[in-house]
Amino acid sequence: MSGQSWGEDVARLEALVEPTRRRLYEYVARRGEAVGRDEAAQELGLPRHTGKFHLDRLVEAGFLTTEYRRLTGRTGPGAGRPAKLYRRARAEISINVPARRYVLVAEVLAEAVEQAGTSGEALQPAVQEAARAAGKRLAEDRPEGDVVGALTALGYEPRYDPHDSGGTVELANCPYQALAARHTALVCGMNAALIEGLLGALQAERAASRLDPAPGRCCVVVDLPPARIA
Repeated sequence: MSGQSWGEDVARLEALVEPTRRRLYEYVARRGEAVGRDEAAQELGLPRHTGKFHLDRLVEAGFLTTEYRRLTGRTGPGAGRPAKLYRRARAEISINVPARRYVLVAEVLAEAVEQAGTSGEALQPAVQEAARAAGKRLAEDRPEGDVVGALTALGYEPRYDPHDSGGTVELANCPYQALAARHTALVCGMNAALIEGLLGALQAERAASRLDPAPGRCCVVVDLPPARIA
């Protein structure tokens, strides 16, 4: 994070070492909307005071931000106090939380340039073909159909309804954010092809990646049939 030393960033990262705190961060990041402490504690099977303690520590470390809102929708006298809600912070720190995978981009682009140079193929299709091949390699040693697990391991922070076995999985984090902001068509096309290769190698039947850009998340979403979220 700008203005922070590496040592300060490491001290902040220690907030995620504690397993309960890390699970809370992952849950809030997955939800994509502001989460109340009661909801988070109940979902993770924690006492309310334990959830509050760890959520506030994540706020202090800069991983979550807070806002206040009445959850009942009522206003005026008798409506009660606004609830404290938590959502994932947008800031990054220099040791890369959320995950960034710029080395992977460099490998894909280098392979594509080499392929285009030897075959005469246009660069954009070569990039996408190299990305599909990289996605297949990244699926190695992962269980068949483990789509969400594979995306999580790559730093995408999948966001989905844990009570729904299918549907659309949004990716709360773009591991290539800085490059995508500057070279959107190239990097987003590469990203979609990489995930396509990953899905194919995982043998996730009828699962599909598609471009669906929106503020605050990756440009790619994944559509899964029922019973394919693992």
